[in-house]
Parts: sequence; C-alpha cells; structure tokens
Amino acid sequence: MSRVHDMGGRFGDGAVVPEPETEVFHADWHPRALAVTLACGSLGQWNIDASRHARERLAPKDYASFSYYEKWMAALADMLVDKGVLTPDELAGGRAVGPSPLADRKLTRGAVAGVLARGGPADRPAQIDVAFAAGDAVRTRRHAHNVFVDGGHTRLPDYAAGATGRIVRMHGHHVLPDAAAHGLGDRPEPLYAVAFPASELWARPEHPRDEVVLDLWQSYLEPAT
Repeated sequence: MSRVHDMGGRFGDGAVVPEPETEVFHADWHPRALAVTLACGSLGQWNIDASRHARERLAPKDYASFSYYEKWMAALADMLVDKGVLTPDELAGGRAVGPSPLADRKLTRGAVAGVLARGGPADRPAQIDVAFAAGDAVRTRRHAHNVFVDGGHTRLPDYAAGATGRIVRMHGHHVLPDAAAHGLGDRPEPLYAVAFPASELWARPEHPRDEVVLDLWQSYLEPAT
C-alpha cells in the first residue's frame, strides 16, 4: 500500500485533528452513501477487500481532493461498471435499462437490521500452522507490496515495512486481503496484533517510547534475529 492512500508518517499533510465522537455524519447525503454501498455489497459481486482496493485505485488527484464518502461513491461507481452490474450509460443516466439478473439479491428494508447484526466474518478454518506466539520478536517484509499481484492490495503499510516489533496476541485465522481483493480465494492465515515502538517507525518521533499496534498477517512477518 505504497500509493497515495498510504499516508502514515508522510510529511506535509498537517496535524490529525480528532472529531467529536457524537458527529457520525457531516452531511445529509453521507448516510445515503453508506446505505447504497452496503446495499450494492449485498449483490455479492465483490468483497470488502476488493472495495478497499477500488478506493485505493482512484486517481491520485481525486483521492487527494475527495471527501471520505466521495471516495466511497467514486469507487462504488467503478466497481458497478467493472463487474457489469451497470453500464456507463446507465450510471450516467441514473436509470437501469431493463431488468437486472441480480434483482433477487437486492437488500430489502426488512432485512437490513439482520444483515448489519451478522456482519461479514473474516475468520476461517486453519490452513497453515501458527508460526509466532505472544512476545516473539518479528520483522515485517522489507517492501510493502502484494506478492500475488503487482500493485495489488495489501494491509501492510509502507511506513512499517522492514520494521521490528513484537507479537501482542493472535486473532485467529483470517482471510488474506492480498488474495481476496483480487479473486484469488480466501487463503486464510494467522493474523497477529504486532506492537512497534515509535522509534522503529519514525526517524524523529515526538514520543519515542509510544507504540503503534498493527494487525498483520503471517506472510508479512519473519522472525527478528
């Protein structure tokens, strides 16, 4: 994830300003954007990792200028066309031409609460052995890249590439985003919470003894020797 969205530790983006926790949406159309995205996801044409990758693939000028939900809607439009759910003309005109073969998959109003309550579990049965335990020292891959697809999706941030940390806990076996985002199957791996000292991640950290905890898949890691 070394493209425009991989902003951790990058200079020039200004301070992080926390928002009031009571302010969920900032505009009237934001909850509609969320609802439309969830409804389209119920069509079963992509998974959450593919949707994240779609946002990452927005043009840099658009990613830098769009608001949070503008990114969601732009990526959703791309996926709807890429997957053949809509044609570019249908999207531009705001109206479908003829019935959709996906109509029976639509998310009805009465089903929304149940779908949101169930969520989309990402844990899967174990397929590979667990390599690390709490307290183990590990190092991340030197380059934060997808090993399956050039320029593909990964959850290893660029700022943590080649960094040394320690395993805090194991979360179980979870879908590997690097594969799932590109239709390569779930390929579940052990997922770990890994703590990194700020001094390991940043050249001149303001608080060197602070820690950043990242959830990282086993194939991102190797023993630190």
